[in-house]
Amino acid sequence: MPRRDRHVDRALAVLALLVGLLFFSDQARQAELPGWAIAAGTVGGVAACAALLVRRRWPVGVAVAILPVAVLTSFAAPAGLIAFYTVALQRRLSTVLWVGATGLTLFSISYAVQSGDSPESGTSLLLSLLSIVLLYIALAASGMYVRARRELLASLRERAERAEAAQREHAERVRLSERARIAREMHDVLAHRISLLSMHAGSLEFAPGASHEEIARAAGVIRTNAHAALEDLREVIGVLRSEPGDEQPERPLPTLADVPELLEEARAAGMNIRSVLDADDAPETVGRNAYRIVQEGLTNARKHARDTAVDVSISGGPGDGLEIELRNPLAVGRRNGDIPGAGAGLIGLTERAELAGGRLEHGATPADEYRLWAWLPWTA
Repeated sequence: MPRRDRHVDRALAVLALLVGLLFFSDQARQAELPGWAIAAGTVGGVAACAALLVRRRWPVGVAVAILPVAVLTSFAAPAGLIAFYTVALQRRLSTVLWVGATGLTLFSISYAVQSGDSPESGTSLLLSLLSIVLLYIALAASGMYVRARRELLASLRERAERAEAAQREHAERVRLSERARIAREMHDVLAHRISLLSMHAGSLEFAPGASHEEIARAAGVIRTNAHAALEDLREVIGVLRSEPGDEQPERPLPTLADVPELLEEARAAGMNIRSVLDADDAPETVGRNAYRIVQEGLTNARKHARDTAVDVSISGGPGDGLEIELRNPLAVGRRNGDIPGAGAGLIGLTERAELAGGRLEHGATPADEYRLWAWLPWTA
């Protein structure tokens, strides 16, 4: 039992003892009770007040035990009222009714025996019973009101806790979804870097007669992209390990405006790229998706058709949508530097385009070309 409840029980027991002693002393003086009756009434009243200390555990038992004592001695009357209020506070209406009816019956019998056949005593009996009935009704109503209010507050508190837990769960799902999104973004970046490494490592392997300048240039590209790949991988691991509250600035995500730089980087790595960029700066989401599609297309061209030319075309505008197309001749013969996991990037691109409300197609054409085509919505 909480300490506060114990203090309340002790205070009520002391209050019932003081008030009961006041009532009993007045009763003893008016009725001129003998010594044994005073002693019995005092013992019964003190026992009734002491029983209030366990009223929370056994409210009905304590109330039923105090009621007969309260009928015989006014010393226990305050304790009986407190016990009945506890029953109304903790039990259902049916229990409150039969406990109250039992108490009123005992009081009626007691007053009837004390009044005898005197008409004045009968009037006094009715008034006394009426006052007791009203007092019991008031106690029962107040106890049940307090109980209903506590149950309502407990229900509201439980609903608030469930809502807060649901909000935390939703925030956790959003956070995990954002982590997965960032990890997918970085997967595309890593695939791009690693394809560059594979292409230049393959060039060194199958071109033993290359000049010193060509070897130095290829080694420089390998070193630069290996360093960038390690940084990207470190960022992915940091995102997956981060906890809520970690405030680490994220790297700005590339958009449509960064596509020319991506193409120049691929040309510097030795790719033959012909590009037609006829689109204004698109919204951030559209531009980011377009960048990833071009990046994945260049990665696939390096992996599967290294020595072929790649045609990149981006066109569109607000209202018409953004159209992206990459074409390259199908490779003939041996393909060097293939990277495991082929096809995973295209599956991710298809999902990305569909989630954005667009379409993505890829595959060989009758003209012996590989075509990667996508359309992304661009609202006016």
